[in-house]
Amino acid sequence: MRILEVFNVRFFLVALLLIFGGNGSALAAEHGVIVLYHHVATDTPPSTSISPADFRAHLEYLRDNNFNVIGLDKMIEGLRNQRPLPDRAVAITFDDGYISIYEEAFPMLQSFGYPFTLFLSTDPINRNQSNYMTWDQIREMADAGVLIANHMVTHPYMLDRPEGESEQQWLERQRAELLEAEQTITEQTGQSHRLLAYPYGEFNPAIKSLLDELGFVGLAQNSGAVGYNSDFLALPRYPLASIYADLDTARTKFATKAFNIALVSPESPVTEDRSPAVTLQFKPGEYALSQIGCFANSQPLQMNWLNRDTGLVEIVPGQEFSGRRWRYICTAPDPRSNSFYWYSVQWIKLD
Repeated sequence: MRILEVFNVRFFLVALLLIFGGNGSALAAEHGVIVLYHHVATDTPPSTSISPADFRAHLEYLRDNNFNVIGLDKMIEGLRNQRPLPDRAVAITFDDGYISIYEEAFPMLQSFGYPFTLFLSTDPINRNQSNYMTWDQIREMADAGVLIANHMVTHPYMLDRPEGESEQQWLERQRAELLEAEQTITEQTGQSHRLLAYPYGEFNPAIKSLLDELGFVGLAQNSGAVGYNSDFLALPRYPLASIYADLDTARTKFATKAFNIALVSPESPVTEDRSPAVTLQFKPGEYALSQIGCFANSQPLQMNWLNRDTGLVEIVPGQEFSGRRWRYICTAPDPRSNSFYWYSVQWIKLD
């Protein structure tokens, strides 16, 4: 009996060591971060580019600060099944298929031993468009363990509809292009993961329903961490380019956590209003409701608490926003660490 008791105590201590580090910090988490890059170059559009030197600095920071870079498929599978991820988990993704990913990013990531995902638009590659990889280069990456996923055929604005096209015709066109790209990727690489990165980060409820019907996970471009309660038809990613490629900015985002949050209204990010209001429900978590702040263009947004007991709040902007896309960002400090909870609301105005 005494031997059994000793065994049980040892088993319990081993279990604690697996869950907690020597300093008492958790080694498993309900959160992760997905980051997005396009070009890794200095001679490409700044809005979608990070220099090779800055990209290496990101990788060195992740390595030197005990982040766990894991495959996107592992992150999504763990979160969907509500299994703990490694603490400080980060998944690296690239969109489009530019040649600098193969020439600059791929060798660096191999040297660090970091997995990553490449979302491809297949038409530029089929046409051997300049500044894009070839299928031979993509197959080399796939053979090395890179996850190859879907970014449509032509990188379309998926929400645009030509005059005279019905909603059903428009949706069938999106379905056909999505499945064509998936088939091409499978034929060229043998991979089919049913992951779609929305071109330009644009989607609406009809497109999300299409993905759900076809068994796809959707990835957007609005910022935020991912967690058990994230929308797996529009997972947020942090674009790290231009001014956001700066390591001082990126390091904050690498460490963020996901709010337990519900988007109450409106359901769609597509709006006719240049100053739309949104209602969110911040569900119980480690964060304090009193410390949540919401911003747009670095300016605070008015927060009208409809029910503090349930975390229900209406966010009302005091300005109009220009451009086709913009977002509201909500954050709150995590009292247990030097990090933040982070969530963003995407807006799209089609005109």
